[in-house]
Amino acid sequence: MTISFTQEMIALFTGILVIILLTAKYHVHAFFALIIACFVTGLGVQLPPTNLVGIIKDGFGNIMKSLGLIIVLGTTLGVLLEHTGSTRVMANYILKKVGDKNAAFALSLTGFIVGLPVFCDSGFIVLSGLNKSLAKKTGISIVITSVSLATGLYAVHCLIPPHPGAAAAAGTIGADYGKLILYGIIIAIPAMLVGHWWAAFAGKKITGIEEDEAHETVTDTASQPSALKAFMPVIIPIILIAVRSFLMTGNPSNNSWIKIILILGDPVIALSAGVLLAFATTATWKKKTVSHLLQESAEKAGGILVIIGAGGAFGAVLAATNMGNHFGEVLPLNSLGILFPFLVAFLLKTAQGSSTVAIITAAFIVLPLLPQLGIDTDNGKLLAVLSMGAGSMMISHANDAYFWVITKFSGLDIKTTLKVYSVATALMGLTTLLMVYILSIILL
Repeated sequence: MTISFTQEMIALFTGILVIILLTAKYHVHAFFALIIACFVTGLGVQLPPTNLVGIIKDGFGNIMKSLGLIIVLGTTLGVLLEHTGSTRVMANYILKKVGDKNAAFALSLTGFIVGLPVFCDSGFIVLSGLNKSLAKKTGISIVITSVSLATGLYAVHCLIPPHPGAAAAAGTIGADYGKLILYGIIIAIPAMLVGHWWAAFAGKKITGIEEDEAHETVTDTASQPSALKAFMPVIIPIILIAVRSFLMTGNPSNNSWIKIILILGDPVIALSAGVLLAFATTATWKKKTVSHLLQESAEKAGGILVIIGAGGAFGAVLAATNMGNHFGEVLPLNSLGILFPFLVAFLLKTAQGSSTVAIITAAFIVLPLLPQLGIDTDNGKLLAVLSMGAGSMMISHANDAYFWVITKFSGLDIKTTLKVYSVATALMGLTTLLMVYILSIILL
């Protein structure tokens, strides 16, 4: 039976509306919201129920196959860095280099580096004590320091694997992980700087914020790793993945050393090396501690994986509807280019709150439209993922869990967080889109 474009659009928007209502209004876990949306959209385009279940299973399984190990290892690395105190060591090292007067920028830069392997909400919670103590020590407004830290973490969270949204989008679209990390870091830097600039500009105008007494956890400095050991689990995997990506652009030689580098640069192997280096940051480990940390990592990764899997299932349903071809017939996609992925992710993010859900869903909508958008080359796919990452930044507000983490752990009121942090995310998204456009002129 032939389905009209109108019926497909009704089914699509109904499915998206289900996700938004269930997650934002009724606080249903994103996994269940996405699975329900699969059935709503699939039945809406009259897919046979037995076929629909098979499509959902295949979509879930395929995304797990490509991303499962990366997400688990990335999560484990983040948990270990938090436990060993490496995140705090990195923060203190950066602060020492830039000085107390630049404490807000130091927090922004710390968020950027710590955020490479650590999820933004976890990173903010871990560093919140340091944030408050620095604000009190330097006299800088807690608004400025908190939003600087938050935006530094957020810049990399939306753009760079192993963060789940970017990793899933790269797997779906077929973008190279190494290139995505390299260009993602380059593009995330201006986003971080804009977030810090807005925090400093807008934060100065806000008065009357009652700052809590700092309750920074005091740890035994003798048991903390050195700065070199703290940074290595973050830097080494990035270098390995980046070098592999560079070597893969040409014709890899049969040199045995090149083959070894290609193996070590595989994201799974590189992240495994990061985990081993994180274990090496301290000499003494107790069985009970290791067991607890690994269990925590697996449980934390499990919550992320089920969302990604459900997102893959929803994407598979969208692909089965052949919706992309109808989009290409109706919309002037050839004139939109990289703007279209940005707009799709932006609308989804603003409506339902989760950057991860936004970019995963957007990736499956954009995938069949790549030829019409004129970005179906390797570089075009890379730009599409970065464009969706930019869209998934904006706008973080009251339906985003990270918004509430910032509000709660910094002691800011909702109005202030909306005025400073939420506006910062909008400026970051637009800045990132501009950088993607400039990059497209060079690469396309």
